[in-house]
Amino acid sequence: MADVPPSSGAPDGDEVDRLLARAAGGDERALADLLPLVYAELRRIAERYMRRERPGQTIQATALVHEAYLRLLKDRARNWRTRARFVGIAANAMRQILVERARARHADKRGGGRDRLTLDEARLAAPAGAADIEAIDEALSRLARLDARQARVVELRFFGGLTVEEAAAVLEISPATLKRDWTLARAWLRRELEAGGADGA
Repeated sequence: MADVPPSSGAPDGDEVDRLLARAAGGDERALADLLPLVYAELRRIAERYMRRERPGQTIQATALVHEAYLRLLKDRARNWRTRARFVGIAANAMRQILVERARARHADKRGGGRDRLTLDEARLAAPAGAADIEAIDEALSRLARLDARQARVVELRFFGGLTVEEAAAVLEISPATLKRDWTLARAWLRRELEAGGADGA
């Protein structure tokens, strides 16, 4: 995938939503026009992930953005609809890419150390330190089985960086409900990660 320069300035939300709607209808030109408008935001998400990865990660933020975008293209924009939803789906794609890479490296090491992911205390309200990216993924998967919406809230808020209002719009719930889910999800994940012997969340 060729390098894509970010657009200058903040993207026009209405224009992004229009392009997403056209892309959902199969407009290939809309897909081409969309990436420069959302590139800077996707890059910020990728950099947020990379800051939390342990040293030695072989994928760079730019490559993570491109790989995630290629996965999104395969989805054919069926669930994009709005910028906030698109960003949430992109964040999930990046998380899956990093988890897959961590599992592959772990398998290559034949039982060696697992990759550590440093989580932002202010965002997840958990103890300082590094948590195993696979342990976090497994905990989120368990949470999704118990409460799928709470797991999505974590993906959108923590991994996607969406505001309360944006995440609430994606999930079609009130900001108050989202805040309650966010509080419950953080507490549940913290307990799970501490019980699992992680260094912290």
